[in-house]
Amino acid sequence: MAARAVAQGQLIAYPTEAVFGLGCDPLNASAVRAILTLKRRRIAKGLIVIAAEPCQISGLVWFPSQEVRRRILASWPGPITWVLPAHRGLPAALRGAHRSLAVRVTAHPIASAICRRAGAIVSTSANPAGCEPARSPARVRIYFGDAVDYVCPGRVGPQRLPSEIRDGISGACLRSGGVFGG
Repeated sequence: MAARAVAQGQLIAYPTEAVFGLGCDPLNASAVRAILTLKRRRIAKGLIVIAAEPCQISGLVWFPSQEVRRRILASWPGPITWVLPAHRGLPAALRGAHRSLAVRVTAHPIASAICRRAGAIVSTSANPAGCEPARSPARVRIYFGDAVDYVCPGRVGPQRLPSEIRDGISGACLRSGGVFGG
């Protein structure tokens, strides 16, 4: 159901490692704009894209060196999001005011299953700007009602914080997150 909704340009909500995410086809500009509007999120911030396999993001970002590629691939699947140079032509609503894009190969079984069927999807926390991220399907519906076309049943993973975000080139931590053991 979720993969079909994504293919039809609809918005979905699904469990991730720490919170429920809002998602859509990252190359569907109207769906991406709908998520930004729903969240009341500034376009300049950009969004995260998740995948089930690294090959699903190959058309979105590139690895500047083999060393960077090895380091990042060694951390996936898992709760680390990496900011990498974006391929030209990606919609501004997806990458924001940046020449890069935040990407992650998810370890969550439901999010991963959706990506295996639908391809890479947008992943932003399911909450209006300034509110606590949803950790259940019920909270998603409280926040967004029927504006989200499909809400996946399931539980979030054991992490308390959203994914850590790191710069893919330097390795610098841009946002602390829910990395196991840290």
